[in-house]
Amino acid sequence: MADHCGSPSPVISNSKIAIIGAGVSGIAAAKQLCHHNPIIFEASEWIGGVWKSCAYNSTKLQSTRKNYEFAEFPWPNRDDPSFPSKVEILDYLESYARHFDVLKFIKFNSKVVELRLARPSETIELGGNAGHYWNRPLLGQPVWEIAVQTKDSNNLKWYAFEFVVICIGLFGDMPKVPEFPNNKGPEIFKGKILHTIDYCKLNNEAASQLLEGKKVVVVGYKKSAIDLVVECAQANQGAEGQPCTMVVRTPHWIAPNHRLLRLLFSLFYTSRFSEFLRERPNQTIFRTLICYILSPLRRGISKLMESFILWKLPLKKYRLKPDHTFEEDITSCQMATVPENFFAEADRGNIVFKRASDWWFWEDGIEFDDNTKTKADVVVLATGYNGMKKLKTILPEPCRSMIEYPYGIMALYRGTIHPSIPNMAFVGYVDSASNVRASELRSKWLARLIDEKFKLPSVEIMVEQTLTEMEFMRRTIRFYKRPCIATFSINHADEIYEEMGCELLA
Repeated sequence: MADHCGSPSPVISNSKIAIIGAGVSGIAAAKQLCHHNPIIFEASEWIGGVWKSCAYNSTKLQSTRKNYEFAEFPWPNRDDPSFPSKVEILDYLESYARHFDVLKFIKFNSKVVELRLARPSETIELGGNAGHYWNRPLLGQPVWEIAVQTKDSNNLKWYAFEFVVICIGLFGDMPKVPEFPNNKGPEIFKGKILHTIDYCKLNNEAASQLLEGKKVVVVGYKKSAIDLVVECAQANQGAEGQPCTMVVRTPHWIAPNHRLLRLLFSLFYTSRFSEFLRERPNQTIFRTLICYILSPLRRGISKLMESFILWKLPLKKYRLKPDHTFEEDITSCQMATVPENFFAEADRGNIVFKRASDWWFWEDGIEFDDNTKTKADVVVLATGYNGMKKLKTILPEPCRSMIEYPYGIMALYRGTIHPSIPNMAFVGYVDSASNVRASELRSKWLARLIDEKFKLPSVEIMVEQTLTEMEFMRRTIRFYKRPCIATFSINHADEIYEEMGCELLA
């Protein structure tokens, strides 16, 4: 990390606002803040974020176009019921950026490596003196300095801004890798080990060469793992092919792409009617009583969805039926949609499932806690990404320590600002049924805040409300690893619209 005292004086940019990252959230923030001529620092050569760097060529969206679009820029073929592919999504994001002339703000191949307060002598304490910054977000003087490294230079260039919007997201591009006991880690394995982020960088030919005719083990059971084992199975057709083993620690509910299921899901989980049935943060005692009375109906709906999925998918046959309810996966944003040929490949023997609570390496493959072993030539870790770790590498103290308080989760008011970190916003850190819409809405809220179209409550009130919401999610969400508003996103949006003085959602 650069030395504050020894580094060169920062460049005072003509722009008051910096945006870090040109993924979905970054371009949404840029569109809403375009009247401030922001500068977007993007480490890669393209826009699209995880859709460009962390998705396979075969990956498709898990929802229809209507559920994954900016309100101000609908898909041209939004009534097409098929799930759009990676290429279609990137084209859509590119069209959005060009339509709203966002590309002119982007500095590509510009990696942010450090942020620091322009006046480090000012202390920041939880609920303390950072609050006065939010009364007037643009003060006419730099608050943050940013160190940027370009692709063609090892030298850092410093910029100064009044406001910084961080849009590197929940997932980022930093792999999450399991920890292993001594002498049971990757170092003893004779084959090849890679993370899905490494696999995403391969072209079709290189990916086929990696998988074809090989004993492949994929660790994980989320969307990236499911898509990968299908690619592996398709690369290993014929007599020379080898089955791909999928290591499953915790089965979650997965769903087929079925029209009736989508209709039921829309009615019971993403409508105003569905939100009336469920608890939400900061609700009245009367609403709590209503939710308690309606709890049998909620359980019945969850059972209905489970029965439909078990009818359409052979989860029991492959010991993949979760021990928890469908409702728990929805409230945790954990459910995945499977490709049509996922279980067809399993029926042909091209995909083998292995349930295991724990595993480690041995020289010829993977060993499990039930004392069984599986030989492998290639092991792919579909174990997720650690966007929080990436964020913490660039933030200074004490901000670095604040962002995971409490429960190891980002404590953000309206899912966007930390009340005690001045002149900084985070867009794209809330999971929802539609992350595009969530980022767009928070960007609108942020733009109106910066333009002083409304006033925030006190720091104490913001902190109290944020902690109350987090405690609600921790209590009601079994797999609480990140903020998920899937089952109360409409009410959540209504509150945001009301706060910033706009009409409520229809």
